[in-house]
Amino acid sequence: MFLLLESISNVTSPAIDVIQNSTNRTACHSTDWWLYTMQPVYIFLIAALGIVCNLFVLSVFCFHKKPCNVPEIYLTNLAAADLVLVSCLPFWAVYITKKFNWIFGKFLCQLVNMGIRMNAYCSIYFLVLISIDRYVALVYPLSHGRKRSPKLAKLGCLMMWGVGFLLGLPTFIYRKVVPSGQNDTHKCIEDEIVRLVSDLLLAILGFIIPVSIICYCTAKIVHALRNRLSERYTTENTENKATTLMLVVLVAFLICWVPFHVVKILNIFKGAGLVKRCDFIIALENSLQIFGYLAFFNSVLNPILYVIAGRSFRKKVCELCMPNSFHPVGSTTL
Repeated sequence: MFLLLESISNVTSPAIDVIQNSTNRTACHSTDWWLYTMQPVYIFLIAALGIVCNLFVLSVFCFHKKPCNVPEIYLTNLAAADLVLVSCLPFWAVYITKKFNWIFGKFLCQLVNMGIRMNAYCSIYFLVLISIDRYVALVYPLSHGRKRSPKLAKLGCLMMWGVGFLLGLPTFIYRKVVPSGQNDTHKCIEDEIVRLVSDLLLAILGFIIPVSIICYCTAKIVHALRNRLSERYTTENTENKATTLMLVVLVAFLICWVPFHVVKILNIFKGAGLVKRCDFIIALENSLQIFGYLAFFNSVLNPILYVIAGRSFRKKVCELCMPNSFHPVGSTTL
């Protein structure tokens, strides 16, 4: 989910533009010695771990003999979105290693950045669907609970992929490879105005609105869980366990992504020329890089959380590895 690389290079992912921008500064300079050494290693590591872990999650959900329930459908699509992101990261690691010389051609410049932008939107909107599902399951279990069906969940995920594609399409259209004027090198960039508009849309549609929905649903969910605990509910244990995993995933996402989006919003003011102090600009760009890589890590963290907090997921893994050691059970919990 990392939504991600925009801070590194005038990229359209939420964390790569700042790195390349930092190499283009004339008035404000910071120490970038670690940019070409440590960051590519970190990106390659995140990419390798993310690809392995998310493929593992997808294989467990897809190859298990039992069909996925509603929460698992959302988690499967979230893992797919994370896989899209981490699959794009190696291109940027090479780009940084080459000192921002894009060697992969125009089409991959457009496609890779579109994939990253799509992840930024799809990941958070899958979490919105997860939040709404848990909200309905716990707050309105009788009146609306029967509307929670795998068919509707798949339709909702398909719509979110469509939304992500549409919001990522301008990146594909406006991203271009241009000569940098130095040693026959080329950069994969967008025009400054296009990038500012893209950042503004990401801040509103990819952060403020969805996070507000998530926070509202989470507050209602926590209130419902407290009521159940106080009334000593025992009949809805399945939903409570599923909700626990979902809340863990939501909190992890917010911890990894909120700092980046907050700093990214501040960066919009800098891009508009409203911030000119060098010390603030340098601190802002360094923060974008640090929090951008924290956001990347969320795509590796999610599969780990499924194993730690998802008892049913662990059971599915055991059933796949040792199919003759388990007998059919009634319900599937997370």
